[in-house]
Amino acid sequence: MAARTELGAYLSARRAQVTPAEANLPATGHRRVPGLRREEVALLAGVSADYYIRLEQGRERSPSAQVLDALAAALRLGEDGRLHLFHVAGVGPRAAAAAVTDRVEPSLLALMDAWPHNPAIVYNRAYDVLASNAIADALFHEWTHSRNLMHVVFTDPAARAFYRDWHEVARNSVAGFRLGHGAAPDDPRVRQVLGELIDASPEFAELWSRHDARGKALERKRFTHRAVGPLTLTMQTFDVRSAPGQELVVYHAEPASPDNSALALLGSLAAGTTARGAGA
Repeated sequence: MAARTELGAYLSARRAQVTPAEANLPATGHRRVPGLRREEVALLAGVSADYYIRLEQGRERSPSAQVLDALAAALRLGEDGRLHLFHVAGVGPRAAAAAVTDRVEPSLLALMDAWPHNPAIVYNRAYDVLASNAIADALFHEWTHSRNLMHVVFTDPAARAFYRDWHEVARNSVAGFRLGHGAAPDDPRVRQVLGELIDASPEFAELWSRHDARGKALERKRFTHRAVGPLTLTMQTFDVRSAPGQELVVYHAEPASPDNSALALLGSLAAGTTARGAGA
């Protein structure tokens, strides 16, 4: 039997997470796992069971785009999961190594600095924070543990208190990291961070084995900051089109809310720190 590929591992993991009821199939007979059988996925995708088994086992490595679309629908992957499926199958476009840069455009840096009340960061596929404005530095405690967001979530002892919904943050972070890894699996920094996290965090390793893949979207995050207390912020994520692989995240609070007051206080603290640093 051929060694299982990333494609095969992804199909197997996602199959295990779709129940027959979700796929509108009868749950008949004894099941060793709660998810779909290989034959059921093949039926839903309109391919032969033998062909699908070969895909999972790594004996078939060249599925067509039509087959991948059918599998994405059968496994209920969503748009991000579909994109990841194409990437691991080698059908979707992969990022060219020469196009990857950790340089943040000066115009973007200037824009971020013009947002004194909105924490803003730019990070790469490895979740290294490449740039941050003063209030983001204050929000993330001056990055004293690490400037890698994955390390902050999984290896900082204070993370579970800082992120009030740590388990949700952890799941979403791994799913986003998986999407970046699928787009550029040979990126040396992504591979380095992946190896470090698998060694350092059993919880990361368990979440990684689920093969969830989805990008960040509009979402709310709840923090407990040691200087300003609890605050809930909405985050928006944008691709940096001039630098493939970079993403800009901007946080804001609801107007006239306690969260907005806490964020304003955080901005004042950030401004004071900046002023003291400039005068030193």
